[in-house]
Amino acid sequence: MIRKIAFLGTPQISTSTLAYLVDAGYEIPVVVTGEDKKRGRGSALTPSPVKVLARELGIEVSHDPKILLDKEFDLAVVVAYGKLISDALLDKGLFINLHFSLLPRWRGAAPMERAILAGDPETGICVMKLVSELDAGPIYQTRKMPLNSVMTLEELSKALSQLANEALGSELSMGEEAFARATDQIGEPTYAHKLTVENLRIDWEKTSDEVLRKIRLGRAWTTLEGSRFKIFAASQSPDNLLVLSPGQISGAAVGTGLGIVELQSVQPENKRVMSAKDWTNGTKNAQGLRFI
Repeated sequence: MIRKIAFLGTPQISTSTLAYLVDAGYEIPVVVTGEDKKRGRGSALTPSPVKVLARELGIEVSHDPKILLDKEFDLAVVVAYGKLISDALLDKGLFINLHFSLLPRWRGAAPMERAILAGDPETGICVMKLVSELDAGPIYQTRKMPLNSVMTLEELSKALSQLANEALGSELSMGEEAFARATDQIGEPTYAHKLTVENLRIDWEKTSDEVLRKIRLGRAWTTLEGSRFKIFAASQSPDNLLVLSPGQISGAAVGTGLGIVELQSVQPENKRVMSAKDWTNGTKNAQGLRFI
């Protein structure tokens, strides 16, 4: 019977599963998470969201996965930990991973981002056995959901996290039969490489659909008169008569290679996040500007 579950995770999306396991009454002997990092301005180190939660729950935290070699646990659950697990650890016990895609599609670090950018009509989660090869293990549970053309990365993260917890709970509820049956992955793998800052730059020559997919990730940017300009929310323009070339600005509307997008939430360099309406009202000669 599974009672002791070691947990490995780092970003915000991982906290939901840690909280779920604690609320379900499982003993968490240790949490392994990424190193503290400098985030934002200043030089102070900031702990990962998982480390913050583990401390609040009174759970031992470590940055070194080797600690698991000296811990007793029935199962190790990995959620967006961010590092590969050594063979020595995999030999210690059963490690399962909650992966946020329908494997073998989008193995790797950024499955949700890549699904949005590719315009996938559906996505989901897999509860899989961790093996040496990246995201290649057999699958215990799968959950699917539609991915529409307006769902943001933040919204998708919350939805998939809930699906993952439900699937994990379903498997654990089997008692002695939990993690006894798995299915090998079928199909040609695709890889979700981590996005770089340049990957998040908007190419206005692309279609409006492609531009909006990038904006839905929440970190899209472009340049305006040599300065970086972030765009956090936008939609398809309802004005079918407006004609704008790629990057050309008219009020809150911007032209693309095919179609027009309507800006909603933006942040000019060194300024606060604001509505597109407030930005256009406070910008001189906005009609003559162009994003590059």
